[in-house]
Amino acid sequence: MTATKETFFKPEKVSPQDKAATTDSVARSLIAQEATARDRKTEALKALRLEREALEAENAPAPKKRAVKKAVKRG
Repeated sequence: MTATKETFFKPEKVSPQDKAATTDSVARSLIAQEATARDRKTEALKALRLEREALEAENAPAPKKRAVKKAVKRG
C-alpha cells in the first residue's frame, strides 16, 4: 500500500451547516465544562471561607463593654 494524499486526507467537503453545528456543539460543551469547574471551585472556596469565619468567631475575644459616661451638670 502506497501512502497517498487520498489515504490520509478525506477529500469530501463538509457543508457550512455541518461545520457550524460542530463548532456550536464543541463550544457549548467547553462552556458547560468551564461552568461546572467554576461552580466546584466556588463551592470549595465558600466552604473554606465559612470554616475560617467559624474559627475566627470562636477565637475572637468578647467585645469590651464601654463605660457609660455620666452627663456633667453645669450651671
